[in-house]
Amino acid sequence: MLFQLKLDLRQTIKLVVYTLLLVNFTLYIADDLRAASYTMRNGGDFLDWTSSFATTIDESAWFVLLFLFELETYVLSDEIQQRPRVMRLVHGIRMLCYVSLLHSIYAFGSIYFDLAQVSAIPGVTELCQLVGPDISFVRNLDYTELTTVTCATLSTGGPFFFTEPALVVTDTRGLAVETRLALADVMEVVVWMIILFTIEAMVRLQDRSITRGSLVTVIKISKYVLYSSLWALAAYWLYLGHWYFAWDEALWIIGFFAIEMNVAEWKKDIEQTRK
Repeated sequence: MLFQLKLDLRQTIKLVVYTLLLVNFTLYIADDLRAASYTMRNGGDFLDWTSSFATTIDESAWFVLLFLFELETYVLSDEIQQRPRVMRLVHGIRMLCYVSLLHSIYAFGSIYFDLAQVSAIPGVTELCQLVGPDISFVRNLDYTELTTVTCATLSTGGPFFFTEPALVVTDTRGLAVETRLALADVMEVVVWMIILFTIEAMVRLQDRSITRGSLVTVIKISKYVLYSSLWALAAYWLYLGHWYFAWDEALWIIGFFAIEMNVAEWKKDIEQTRK
């Protein structure tokens, strides 16, 4: 009875976390739409648009992956080996999600590379010189329409840089923050990809009833470093005032920790069947 109570509590916690992640997903869509209203005013090609909505695409892939790992490690953990067609379908869809996440690395990497390459706007020493239609100022992901009223309050002096040609401008301090945030985005996706590979490896190993060994030990130790780095990124976003980035990161960590618990429970079941 006590075990069943704990199990029900764990499933309730997972349901709450997954629901909160869905709420956060809608906030990220709104945030991407807001940013695109400034950065995509002049249009762009397909990759430009997908880069502008990289977070939305990234979050969509994560939701599918979370569902599939929950399916394989909890719902079908005992029967997955006896259902090869289902297993192939699950693994195939996961591969598509990984491709989507690779796009996220490309998109965030492109943003970081572009910001690292920008040059100061020649001949501009005051922000008010740049006042014009459809031009905005950005600092710490906060966009403000550049007008004769706002230009005097947004920055005290140059040099200034276009983060989006003739659309979005920032100053030296703003460029440094935007560049660091872009780098943080790249680092986050890469770390999560490595975590995914470790979970994938554990699932594949346990599909073959392998629960111990040097590889399993290396995977276990590496996760302490990987999840710690994600908590550090969450703390950095909180420091910059992006509380919902930090909140979202914490929810995803808890969500995938639930998957880790599923894998651990599955491991116990496999080892008990050997006795």
